[in-house]
Amino acid sequence: MSTQALDKATQAAAEKATAKLQSARESIAQVVIGQEEVVDLTLNAILCGGHALLVGAPGLAKTLLVETLGAVTGLDNKRIQFTPDLMPADIIGSEVLEEAKTGKRAFRFIPGPVFTQLLMADEINRASPRTQSALLQAMQEHFVTVAGERHELPAPFHVLATQNPIEQEGTYPLPEAQLDRFLFQIDVGYPDADTERKILLATTGTGEAKAKKVLTPKQLQELQKLVRKMPIGDNVVDAIIGLVRDARPDQTTREFVKKTVSWGPGPRAGQALMLASRARALMDGRLSPSLDDVKALAVPVLKHRMALSFAARAEGHTIDSVTAQLAKTLG
Repeated sequence: MSTQALDKATQAAAEKATAKLQSARESIAQVVIGQEEVVDLTLNAILCGGHALLVGAPGLAKTLLVETLGAVTGLDNKRIQFTPDLMPADIIGSEVLEEAKTGKRAFRFIPGPVFTQLLMADEINRASPRTQSALLQAMQEHFVTVAGERHELPAPFHVLATQNPIEQEGTYPLPEAQLDRFLFQIDVGYPDADTERKILLATTGTGEAKAKKVLTPKQLQELQKLVRKMPIGDNVVDAIIGLVRDARPDQTTREFVKKTVSWGPGPRAGQALMLASRARALMDGRLSPSLDDVKALAVPVLKHRMALSFAARAEGHTIDSVTAQLAKTLG
């Protein structure tokens, strides 16, 4: 197939994909009122084949969003409520010894809830580090190992984890290696007055809105392949590389980063920005991402991959303000 024919085919597929994604957004909006930015970022993460960490107070529709995404995309979904006594086997599964009628004994693997296409890890920071790490291999490698045996996870596979930023007693901060596995950290804020009014009227009546299925898992995988085919300009690639390197205190020339940041993002941040910028362009009906896409996605990509120095925290700096200042350097 010629390059021109391939470009035309890709363009036609992109136009259909944009229409499908707009239908998915509208279907989600029927159930999840407001939170358009949160919905778009979560959908973006799934389009990139990645995972997302949703951070917000209780009652802000984080669980509802995950359930609705499962309905709209046709993905099988399961939920794990993380608690301090949760064990790794409660997530990935375990082997049990069974005895046949003949008296022969053998081990049989019973899959855990991680064997699904869309997994909600609710209040992930309430579980112990040992249990949190049980998700690490699954999130990155898409398989788990039990008793030396490899068990493949379904495809596609996505983890949407939630975290409550208010209650810190009895919680375990996620290790940096696991945070880096999340494509985005998505902050879920309180709705404005008009949106809250709509929520009250829509959710306290006799009717209940339901999301309709727009995609199938196979169609979603085709969209994920399409995102990777989208062209990206050298200026955008250079901007991504420059932004990620500027976020590292030992490589940057920006004084505010040297003064506030103790360690910066690794190459995975650049990979996330490349994919997410392409996905954002596709969702908006554009064939190639721009610097505006990188600027819009810089904060959710970088904020959980960086840490402030003790002195910066003492002076009142926040990771949000530093990453926002970095994003402004893109123009």
